[in-house]
Order: sequence, then C-alpha cells, then structure tokens
Amino acid sequence: MNATTIRLGLLALTMAASSAASAADCTLKVVDGWVRLPPAAMPMMAGFGRIENPCAKPLTITGASSAAFGEVEMHETRVVDGVSRMRAVPELRLAPGESATFKPGGLHLMLMEPGASLKPGSKVAIEFTLKDGGKALGEFTAKKAGE
Repeated sequence: MNATTIRLGLLALTMAASSAASAADCTLKVVDGWVRLPPAAMPMMAGFGRIENPCAKPLTITGASSAAFGEVEMHETRVVDGVSRMRAVPELRLAPGESATFKPGGLHLMLMEPGASLKPGSKVAIEFTLKDGGKALGEFTAKKAGE
C-alpha cells in the first residue's frame, strides 16, 4: 500500500464515522413555534408550530417541559358528535421525514401554570422528551391571538 491509498482509506473512515455520528445525533426540529397569549392573565396558554423529523429513523415524543411553565402536555382537539373535545396525547410518533402541525383546533401544546407573564415577542424554550431517552429543544415566540 502506498501513502496515498492509506490517506484515502483514512479519509473514507473519517467520513463514515462522521456520518454515523450525525445520524445518531439526529433529533426533531421545531419550525415556526409560537405561544398564543391570552387576552387576560390565565393559568393556561397554548403552543403551536410544526415539529419535523429530519432523521432517517422514526422519533417518538413522549413529553415536554419548560422552565416558563409548571406543566406542558400535548393535546388534541376533535369534534365528536358535534361537540369539541380535548384529550391528552401521551406520545406522538413521527416517521422519517414526517412532520406534525400543532395548530388551533387540532394538535397543540397545553402550557399550564406560567411562571411569569409573557409579552409579545418573548421567547419560550420547550424541551421535548423522546422515547429513546433523547431530548430536543424548541423555541416558541409569544404572540397575541390573530397575529
């Protein structure tokens, strides 16, 4: 073997290891995250946005938390027999390349027991817990309803 062959071999190994590490570190991504500010002080708010899985493997969200709120839960609103009903969503599975849209009247985050009042433009960090033990951080911007 000559020196060039050895260097090319080492380069290929380094690239493969780097690629494997990137795949192992892959995690969900929050896009256009926002928190709806209530018209008056309330013990509950809602969070919306798009959660994407850019990874080559499925990801399952099993919970969420935030230092800005005492409790964060995933919920879904559905109309059943003409009545709007909300239920907790214990886990959300995202296939590779798939996304879930959190929006008013559908899938959303319930943000309970705010630690401080938020103003328009305030940033809120929400940490998602994954079934594989990983964590993913998303940024949400506080907005008035209708913005």
